[in-house]
Amino acid sequence: MKQIYALALSLVSVVTFADVTNSGQHLFILSGQSNMARLEPSKVFIPTLIKEFGESNIIIVKEASGGLSIQHWKKNWPPQNQNIYLRLITLINQAIKNKSIQTVTFVWMQGERDAKEGYGSMYSDNLKELLKQLQIDLGHKNINFVLGRLSDFGLNNPNFPHWNLIRSSQTEIAENSPYGAWVNTDDLNDGFNLEGVSIKNDLHYSVEGYNTFGKRLAEKSIELISRQTQ
Repeated sequence: MKQIYALALSLVSVVTFADVTNSGQHLFILSGQSNMARLEPSKVFIPTLIKEFGESNIIIVKEASGGLSIQHWKKNWPPQNQNIYLRLITLINQAIKNKSIQTVTFVWMQGERDAKEGYGSMYSDNLKELLKQLQIDLGHKNINFVLGRLSDFGLNNPNFPHWNLIRSSQTEIAENSPYGAWVNTDDLNDGFNLEGVSIKNDLHYSVEGYNTFGKRLAEKSIELISRQTQ
């Protein structure tokens, strides 16, 4: 499943990064696998941010695709037609043209494929590399990031041997950075899914689960931005 979402596009190729204590827009970059693709920012995530910052002060960019390893977000990783990062950075550059950006927040929900394929030992380094890519390509050193931690779906599932390892990597990276945070998703995968089917500890979230997920991501983003702008 793939979904591309972008707001506030402009045709003028100028961007500046304002001091975090000064006025400027807040950029939110959403990316990841299917649980990010299924999240509709307009339902809860964006309204929560608008309430805090005002509609004219936020820019949202989303690029998500299900079933892919984090390697597809490596800048120079082939095949190029499946490189999510290149598509994501193109959308970002379009969205921030001629804008003054005060803060950047990266919102990430991914890791299921890596847990299934046994790539857990590389996950921490790959995620750090992704964050570094964004810092370099956006010319913005202090990028906030909010990680959706893998849910309880694969805790005892032999088909996802590195599930626990990736969960631990996600929380460790977030907790060891002044710009990082993570949100719990263990309670989001029970209830009724988007197709109206009852689910329990599912890989994907319920309808209400996605709404709660959006709210948690937005609230953590606001918390991180508040630390920078106080």
